[in-house]
Parts: sequence; C-alpha cells; structure tokens
Amino acid sequence: MFNKSRLFAPWFKLIGILVLSALVAGLGACSDPKPAFKGVDITGADYAKELNLTDQNGQVRKLKDFSGKLVVVFFGYTQCPDVCPTTMQELAQVKRLLGLDGNKLQAVFVTVDPERDTTELLKAYVENFDESFVALRPTAEQLPAIAKEFKIYFKRVEGRTPTSYTMDHSAGSYTFDTQGRVRLFNRYGMGAQVLADDFKLLLK
Repeated sequence: MFNKSRLFAPWFKLIGILVLSALVAGLGACSDPKPAFKGVDITGADYAKELNLTDQNGQVRKLKDFSGKLVVVFFGYTQCPDVCPTTMQELAQVKRLLGLDGNKLQAVFVTVDPERDTTELLKAYVENFDESFVALRPTAEQLPAIAKEFKIYFKRVEGRTPTSYTMDHSAGSYTFDTQGRVRLFNRYGMGAQVLADDFKLLLK
C-alpha cells in the first residue's frame, strides 16, 4: 500500500531545517554587532592589566583611579624628537574633537627614561599639551617589569656624551574602556579623527 507520509517526510524535515536556520539568523541579527574599530581590537588580552607608578605630583596611580574614563597609555620620553610630541598633541586634539565627552579621556604618559625625566620635567612636559594629562615615572627597577606587562620595547642608544643618548621605544598606545579593561592598541600616526571615532564607539 502506498504511504503518503513517507513521501512528504523529507519535505517536512527540509522545512524544519529552513525554519530553524531563519530563527538562528534572526537571533544573530538581533545581537549587538561588533564595533568596527580602526585600531587593533585586543579586548580580553591577558596583558597590560595594571599600572602602579608614581605620577608627576608624587602620587602613586593605578588604573582604577581613572574609573569612568577612557584611558590612553603611551610610553615615551620628554627628549623624544618626533613620535612622543606628535602623539601627545594628537591626544590633545582628540580631546577637543570629543566635545562634551572630552573630559572622559585620560592620557597617561609613561617615561622610558627615568634617569633624565624627573617628576618636575614630566609635569611641565605633559601639562604643556593638556593640564589633565598624567605622567608616570617608573624607577629603573620598575621599568623592565612594566615594559614586559605592556609588551613594549625600549632601548638606550648611546650618543656622543653620556647624557646625549636617545631612547628607541614602541610607538603605539593602549586604550582602556571606562571599566578599566584594555580594549585597543592604537598604531602610531592613525590621526586624531580616527582615534576620536574609535573612542566614541567605546563610550557608547
């Protein structure tokens, strides 16, 4: 005897699969899309977790001190001829581009040249770009550990005199969200508008 149920069973299975696929696709469409950052998204990284260094006013600073703000951490030194002043100026410009949210941006400059960068010099340097910017001065003993924690490179390059040396160092910076989680690695020279656009996404 002819069994109609056997004939239609494959079609019912196919329809079921199509309905299930449509439901899954719909759920995916309803979930929040991943932000399209221009910087390198390093959300969930197991490094660059903490700062515990003295600032230009002699106060020990940690990341939690800046809770509620976007924190950009950059490593450099005050006698740097190009990369450092360019980056700091760029961050000052980003703060202006953020408008009313500019006060939610905290730039943190960490020196890789504590031998010459005194707290007084660091204070004058960062506050020349913006009075809210913070400078941190690791000791000679702390510097290798913080460099390892943030996976940054630095090396002293001797000059003609003992005090005329330069410092090779990583040129990028790290951005932490308002909960203190590292989120982005910003490549050097991205431009103030690109950085501002990324920071606006993080503030949403």
